[in-house]
Amino acid sequence: MRKSHPKKTRVRAARAEPVPLGNAPASGEPEQERAFLVGIEVRTRGRSGTKVTAQAQAARDAASVTTEEKVGLPAHASAKSSSNKPSIPEFDAEESLAELRTLAGSAGAKVVGEILQRRDRPDPATLIGAGKLEEIAGAAASMNADLLLFDHDLTASQQRNIERIVKRRVIDRTQLILDIFARHARTREGQLQVELAQLQYMLPRLAGRGVEMSQLGGGIGTRGPGETQLETDRRKIYRRVRHVELQLENVRRIRAQQRQRRESAPVATVALVGYTNAGKSTLFNALTQAAVLASPRMFATLDPTIRAVALPSKRKVLLSDTVGFIRSLPHTLVSAFRATLEEVQRASLILHVSDASSRLSAEQDAQVEIVLKELEVEKKPRLRVMNKVDLLDVEVAESLRDDAKTVYVSAAEGIGLDRLLTRVDELIDEDRVSRVRLRVPQEEGKTLALLEAKARVYSRTYKDGAVELEVEAPESVVRRVREWVVKEAHNLNGPATKKR
Repeated sequence: MRKSHPKKTRVRAARAEPVPLGNAPASGEPEQERAFLVGIEVRTRGRSGTKVTAQAQAARDAASVTTEEKVGLPAHASAKSSSNKPSIPEFDAEESLAELRTLAGSAGAKVVGEILQRRDRPDPATLIGAGKLEEIAGAAASMNADLLLFDHDLTASQQRNIERIVKRRVIDRTQLILDIFARHARTREGQLQVELAQLQYMLPRLAGRGVEMSQLGGGIGTRGPGETQLETDRRKIYRRVRHVELQLENVRRIRAQQRQRRESAPVATVALVGYTNAGKSTLFNALTQAAVLASPRMFATLDPTIRAVALPSKRKVLLSDTVGFIRSLPHTLVSAFRATLEEVQRASLILHVSDASSRLSAEQDAQVEIVLKELEVEKKPRLRVMNKVDLLDVEVAESLRDDAKTVYVSAAEGIGLDRLLTRVDELIDEDRVSRVRLRVPQEEGKTLALLEAKARVYSRTYKDGAVELEVEAPESVVRRVREWVVKEAHNLNGPATKKR
């Protein structure tokens, strides 16, 4: 058997042990599972002829477009190509393995070792070759690992072949993400969506599981009653999938009713989207004073949360915090979480939150673009929010300037939040703001209190038992005080209109 070249592989013990999610286990709880990570980098001969997958090419295309729109940081703008287009940093094998390490920590695993292999092409039977698997089996055994985590999607046959050689449980990237989602789901809706994604992932992996699954075939000793147990399992799963889908339809119906009640009032919805661990929940808490869990662990926020936010014009918008996206997000998750992601589809404005301190912010943004395109919301009004500027060098941070499409903030330090709310105020069309003059009798205390609370008062004079005011107020407030309007000074989103 041909052995891999020693320069193409690297085995090492974990540098740091990820902290498990939540509190330390009590004495009666099982210990953390020990995980051994396996990464693979498929490379071709010659850089000019490198072939990429359709998803990778879509990410690069999206990244090239968004970077031209000043999505990336000026700190990285020094890397330019001959065509004056900024280069797009890509996830290499080391960074992808580091992301897997973080995912394993979020799942509650203890990383005890890892191996990275570089190959010219993946092995169709075992992904990395039987010889390499023997080496991995020995390394995992020496570190007493409970399971192997592959930074790659595995077919059902590959997973079975690997488990047969390493004699340990094998989990691929998609299954690990599904497990993290199941661990973090708190609401009934989130649990249903995770269960649907897990059932859809499980269906093609039933074949060949269990000695009771006999199979019809040709030859002596191969004729049997057929895969009766397999058919039974599939029938049970299909039945459960239909049941979960019906329950999710009820969730969508309830959400539609709630949305209809919200839309009956002129209140816009603003959705936070972005790569996982970009700081969306921290920004959400900073803007709404909510207590949503903000954690550096991936997918710490799973269930959506909606809170009201007051804008500088005293209009209110509903801010929605959604699940974070990730590279190669499983399609089953995107499909299953449509009930949650409908908040993004219905939003009036999307705030795309990026990690300004990450070298791969442009590539991460490109992965978010892929999911937004799958949700058919790529053409919605959008504002880029570059978060974590407090982690940049002082000189770089001071050189950053907001523009029409980008705002630089630090949610943790409260930097730039006022500028962000002002930009959101400018981009929201619902409940437009007008500047009007009113003459309100002094005995109309309720009306005067409404104007103090919901409008910006620029001038106030008392004359002949009445209060003359010049205010800037949303259309919903102007309608309620229409009988006291003397004239509209001007509409901030349109031409001036005289009332009297």
